[in-house]
Amino acid sequence: MCIRDRMCAVSLSFALAITAYAVNPWIPVSGSMSGSASDMTASGKTAQEDMLSISQSGRPLQAFALGPGVVNLSPADQFSNYQWGLKNDGEFQLVEIKAKFQAADNIYSRGKGGFGLPGLGPGDFESTVTDAVTGVDINIRPAWDLYDQSEHKRSVVVAIIDTGIDYNHQEFSNAMWTNPGEIPGDGIDNDGNGYVDDIHGWNFYSGSSQIFVGEEDSHGTHAAGTIAAVRGSYGIAGITDNSYVKIMSLKALGGSDGTGSPDSVIEAIHYAEANGASICNLSMGTSSYNEALAQTMQNSKMLFIVACGNGGFAGKGYDTDLYPVYPASFPFDNVISVANLLFDGNLSRDSNYGAASVDIAAPGTYIVSTLPDNDYGFMSGTSMAAPMVTGVAAMLYSYRPELSLQDVKNILLNSSRKSDQLSGKMVSGGILDAYAALSYQQ
Repeated sequence: MCIRDRMCAVSLSFALAITAYAVNPWIPVSGSMSGSASDMTASGKTAQEDMLSISQSGRPLQAFALGPGVVNLSPADQFSNYQWGLKNDGEFQLVEIKAKFQAADNIYSRGKGGFGLPGLGPGDFESTVTDAVTGVDINIRPAWDLYDQSEHKRSVVVAIIDTGIDYNHQEFSNAMWTNPGEIPGDGIDNDGNGYVDDIHGWNFYSGSSQIFVGEEDSHGTHAAGTIAAVRGSYGIAGITDNSYVKIMSLKALGGSDGTGSPDSVIEAIHYAEANGASICNLSMGTSSYNEALAQTMQNSKMLFIVACGNGGFAGKGYDTDLYPVYPASFPFDNVISVANLLFDGNLSRDSNYGAASVDIAAPGTYIVSTLPDNDYGFMSGTSMAAPMVTGVAAMLYSYRPELSLQDVKNILLNSSRKSDQLSGKMVSGGILDAYAALSYQQ
């Protein structure tokens, strides 16, 4: 099927792809088992994630038998009817067989290991019918209504530490953080921060200002769209209002296998904090504990939203209470670990879980979002679920300026929609609910 396991969930997988494997939970999701603890990959199942691509030119979406889809979510957006994670009316059904899927070429090859991109789920649904359930979504419409009525919003910068982001995508025309102290293209470190021409972020993978390289940056671009795509204009609707929420692109993963080093992630965290980011999305992971990364995150003032990983070699999620995945399993107050919710209200079978180590579930299966060159496509995995939480966290933090980031975490978990299917599998026992979060009274 066209959706196998690529790397939609970038869980920081240091030597490891967060999506750790059940057999060897500490290998890069997108890499081989030979990685060292000093390497990271984007979180997922295996580096082989199938992705269904949708172009504006009309590559067919017939791989999915979809009903009317999301009603009036954002009529001006071409693909908003496929954004079940934002509003699910129960019409989303996967009923097609393999022959009807149009799979994109694998973006990330099996490599040496390290922090990297996780595999794409949900696995083999060629002959399976999974019925969507009305209301299994993040309840965004009423949250938008609340947010738009506020006259006292705060500006928020969200750091996306991942592969790079195609900052020229039409959806990001007003979404990118811009360094106010830097003059574009003059080759001078105008603000004296040690980075020349760091206009929208920095490439810590290769040590340059080139934050977008090409197809290898699909994973980060996809995450960015979920958070900040402009609403009501082009292909999809992003969660946040990018008049107030800006995204900072910090490329720490790259190459054909989507891997990187913990040192690059650490540098990116320091940069993000120094340049005003308050929330950080980490769709990557590893089974290898790194003390330097742990200390960096624990000492940071940012709130980290982290993918909990996409299972093992068998394509089945495992208990991270027993087999930790980092950084999702760091027991810090400033970390939110996110699992992948299927559109029927169950966890995707390749999503990790943990009563003490995973905090909340969010839609992460067949998520349509931005791809390089003004393209769009479906990806699946905890890497797709984490940006859902990041977007709502940024929205809440902007909407209620009196809140601390610790308040934001507490509210997201306490306001989650409780579910019997999730009880005992995560701290909150519930699904991300944007409206409940924005209207929550402490």
